[in-house]
Amino acid sequence: MPLQTFTSRKNINGSRMTAVLLCLLLAGPLLLVAGSPVYNANNETVPLVLWHGMGDSCCNPLSMGAIKKMIEEEISGIYVLSLMIGKNVIQDTENGFFMDVNEQVSMVCGQLAQDPKLKGGYNAMGFSQGGQFLRAVAQRCPSPPMKTLISVGGQHQGVYGLPRCPGESSHICDMIRKALNNGAYTDLVQKHLVQAQYWHDPFNDDLYKKHSLFLADINQERAVNETYKKNLQLLEKFVMVKFLQDTVVDPVDTEWFGFLKMGQAKETETLQDSVLYKEDRLGLAAMDKAGKLAFLATKGDHLQFTREWFNANLLPYLH
Repeated sequence: MPLQTFTSRKNINGSRMTAVLLCLLLAGPLLLVAGSPVYNANNETVPLVLWHGMGDSCCNPLSMGAIKKMIEEEISGIYVLSLMIGKNVIQDTENGFFMDVNEQVSMVCGQLAQDPKLKGGYNAMGFSQGGQFLRAVAQRCPSPPMKTLISVGGQHQGVYGLPRCPGESSHICDMIRKALNNGAYTDLVQKHLVQAQYWHDPFNDDLYKKHSLFLADINQERAVNETYKKNLQLLEKFVMVKFLQDTVVDPVDTEWFGFLKMGQAKETETLQDSVLYKEDRLGLAAMDKAGKLAFLATKGDHLQFTREWFNANLLPYLH
């Protein structure tokens, strides 16, 4: 999801228009204001990898470029890699809508492995959907080692529902929701619409578990992949940030790895109440007991926070 309405998009016609409208629902602004620099006294820095949200790109000077610059100002000498998915910014933006997420993760794994500056390990910070994508990197590609993962508004149990529509038109919401309910788990939609790959329908749990190409796999819904479980537990910290007035992500509990109870769309359950946690299918219960999970919350809508809040709450995990 883009940080602010910063990214200009190419006009995309035909069958892609519904997808674009849907993806726009997950767009949220980021608010940053000036703050005092914070430096690591011993000048030892861990590299940082950033993954942007849908509709954004690696290098827009008003969004991810500004985040990169801010972190470089706050931590002297830090190497920050803002991921580009594709050969240029246009491809990077479009791939956030339409490129198979598994292919994106594979591309990033290759890019990280070839970067000599990351050989000793790195921290990772994902914004919105970039949060769950970087978690997939941690689970699938342990080399180079990811040390700390910070998910800023990521949707780790997926999304269900369209709380905010362009023009506040409820019939558009209904149209897109119906299209997703009827076709989100078809092969065509799964392969070509990024948001469908983390669409989690509580009324069609069997379909989700069987046909979700991305989320059901990394969340161990079909079977327990012991390698995923082992690799995720190699993290020193897994930090999840939830936005308390989030009008973009539904349900907002997904930002803390919670979700809707199955068979309905009103009641939610926390990560700790979920089967995923109770059976420890991903190692999250063990990580929680070891003090490796951090649940942070901030007032404001999706991806809205101040520089002071960032410095006080997230910057300490980057040193």
